[in-house]
Amino acid sequence: MDVMARFRTVAAAGLALSAVLAPATLAQGSLFKAIPVDQSKFILVSAPIGSGERSQLNIYEQRSSKRPCFATSGSAPAVVDPLLSKFDFTGICNRYIDGNGYSLRIGGDDLGTRYRLSVVNTGSDIELLATPTRDSSRPTFVVARAGGSASGFIQLTFEPGWTLKRRAYGKKSLGHLYVFRDSAPGQ
Repeated sequence: MDVMARFRTVAAAGLALSAVLAPATLAQGSLFKAIPVDQSKFILVSAPIGSGERSQLNIYEQRSSKRPCFATSGSAPAVVDPLLSKFDFTGICNRYIDGNGYSLRIGGDDLGTRYRLSVVNTGSDIELLATPTRDSSRPTFVVARAGGSASGFIQLTFEPGWTLKRRAYGKKSLGHLYVFRDSAPGQ
């Protein structure tokens, strides 16, 4: 077989392979969907870590009306009493406390490996930031705020355009939440 015939055979095989892989590649982008949730059943919380000098994002979900999972008092900032820490909340509440339970999604793009959600106390407010993990030239987004500074468990309120959605695979709802926005701020 001459060189040109071999090239045509290899090129044809490459095209055939790309045609076979193309649907899988397209499916990869839509592997998970974001489906709406009842926002009234959820609360975003700045939860202290250790001695309380740093905080992390917790998201609590009220799954049944058997007993309350959390209570809030005050405003700007509102203090949260995580009642679910005082009883066996199985089947009553869900608690999402790290990247295994939630991630950032903008439109159809799951950014869980490219952005980290961090709680930052600015001194005058507590902010939930979406910070790039790999490419520092990417923008940081303010996702939620407390409306003032305080210590302890503090409620965070989404900035306009942000919401929660649930991850789904096909028609099956999964136990992972998206901190979601249709498009990046400023677009």
